[in-house]
Amino acid sequence: WIAKQNELTFSFLERIPARDKIRQRLTGLWDYPKASAPFKHGGRYFQLRNTGLQNQDALYTFDSLGDEGRLLLDPNTLSTDGTVALTGWSASEDGKLLAYAVSASGSDWLTWRVRDVETGEDLPDLIEWSKFSGAAWLKDGSGFYYSRYEKPEEGLTYASLNQDQKLYFHRLNTQQADDVLIYERPDHKDWGFSAEVSHDGRYLVLNVWQGTDTRNRLFYKDLRTDSAVVELISELEAAYSFVGNDGPVFYFRTNLDAPRGRLIAIDTTRPDKANWQTLIPQTEDVLESVIMVHDEFVALYMHHAHHQIKRFDLRGGYTGEIALPALGSILSLSGERDDDELFYSFNSFLYPSVVYRFDFKDGDSHLLRASPINFDFAPYETRQVFVASKDGTRVPMFLVHKKGLVRDRGNPTLLYGYGGFNIPLLPAFSISRLIWLEMGGVLAMANLRGGGEYGEEWHQAGSLNNKQNVFDDFIACAEYLIAEKITSPAKLAIQGGSNGGLLVGACMNQRPDLFGAALPAVGVMDMLRFHKFTIGWAWVSDYGSADDPEQFKTLYAYSPLHNLNPGTRYPATLITTADHDDRVVPGHSFKFAAALQTAQGGDAPTLIRIQTKAGHGLGKPTSILIEEQADIRAFLVKVLGIGRPDLTGL
Repeated sequence: WIAKQNELTFSFLERIPARDKIRQRLTGLWDYPKASAPFKHGGRYFQLRNTGLQNQDALYTFDSLGDEGRLLLDPNTLSTDGTVALTGWSASEDGKLLAYAVSASGSDWLTWRVRDVETGEDLPDLIEWSKFSGAAWLKDGSGFYYSRYEKPEEGLTYASLNQDQKLYFHRLNTQQADDVLIYERPDHKDWGFSAEVSHDGRYLVLNVWQGTDTRNRLFYKDLRTDSAVVELISELEAAYSFVGNDGPVFYFRTNLDAPRGRLIAIDTTRPDKANWQTLIPQTEDVLESVIMVHDEFVALYMHHAHHQIKRFDLRGGYTGEIALPALGSILSLSGERDDDELFYSFNSFLYPSVVYRFDFKDGDSHLLRASPINFDFAPYETRQVFVASKDGTRVPMFLVHKKGLVRDRGNPTLLYGYGGFNIPLLPAFSISRLIWLEMGGVLAMANLRGGGEYGEEWHQAGSLNNKQNVFDDFIACAEYLIAEKITSPAKLAIQGGSNGGLLVGACMNQRPDLFGAALPAVGVMDMLRFHKFTIGWAWVSDYGSADDPEQFKTLYAYSPLHNLNPGTRYPATLITTADHDDRVVPGHSFKFAAALQTAQGGDAPTLIRIQTKAGHGLGKPTSILIEEQADIRAFLVKVLGIGRPDLTGL
């Protein structure tokens, strides 16, 4: 079935004249050097780099910022086709050892190894069946904490339920079979554990998560003694993120009694809520994260779906803002508590990633690296509008297009959305979006309810029984684009991935007349059975469960698979998924494609593109990304009737 579907899809795509030239232009644009913001451990810097078209980013290390550095780990050598990716890494406190995780073919399963940073050689350590885990080193570098599941049954590696996660300690130069079980909760198989060792090395801090519920519990263990794990925050009532500590006083970012976030201090010797202190109170903007650098708090805020960086002293007093070059978003923010420098990378729709070093001594940001790219950004602009949804809620939407846009309803427009799991959509740079702009297209990105753009209230307004609000918001944004004469239904495409794939599927069912094309990627399409595979049970906090009679009614009302109406003229659709997706198993897309092809009452193509040796998206090789994005853009050229894609050299 997969082979026949791909044969049908590629026979359609191969007949599109612009496809090869789009792929060539994408390849040319993609081919520029890239680098992440550096991380510092023990006086040594680590940085991910890509020369341009490498399938995977490689990890470099260097002793000073002026050094070119040396290659420490190149995942491109781990497979011939680039499908083995570096998906996690953690350096020891002294920077001498690196725990790193690789995954194959896009799977969430992690295999951990340890590399000697000086020699570049791997130690004999090997850890398997880890998933949704980092590596938290002890202060002395003798070992680290990690989380894992039991080995799945034969033949169910990519489909069996992932429950009953356990936390282990691995001591260097020992076998995984000898790892020490630190914490488990067989009475709560839906609990997971993310470990962190405090900067002073004194405490093991456990973020106890329950599916994708934004709320969590916080436990800790005093590593100086053989004491038991202490349940500091034992109720699932709010979100808590450990920021740091001064002895027994812990700092947390939380949304308890503050849906947009605040910073609090808890003295673990006096843990009653009556003794908790607010250091940074809630504001109108969302407090997304806080780190401790230079013995102060550096806070990342979201203001109308774009980022701001603000500084506070240890008492919570505001000391200033770190100015950003434009309206955009921060990709990473890092620094050590006892250091004088902070590193961050910034990007936006029309702003490729740049890396800055903020110097606390002179109070200025210094450009470390800007990525040269062969594209003229001058003719384009970004603006933000606010759209009234069905119930009157103001929904932000970014618009990116050529300056002087002619409003004649003829502009091919790509509307992108997500709307779930408290995840915000922020201005971000993308080569595939550049080529869309170059083709004369308009990019619209909607900040829907269900996301995290305005805190927990905004999230809950698009969750569970409120999920229809997300679809209403997206449809309202589409209607705005048409009412403003930016585009017309025949020229409007909608796109989203994962939960965004659900969004696209639901909206094309509810308003098939409103769109000319639909691009659901790795979508959650069967809302009655999603919880029966891999980590799907974890999404019940956002969606609800079909096992609950009342929630069943809500899920059934919008489930993309169950609301296809035979004989309906659906928009041209290109579904994309991958055979190793063990996050949203590809069966969702398979069933939706088959049902849509059966229901289609018009002559618009209904196709599915199934990538082999790939997963949900994490670690996808550059070569596969380019091929996939070229096919998507070529599909839009054909079905939206873009007669002359205005590409350089096309």
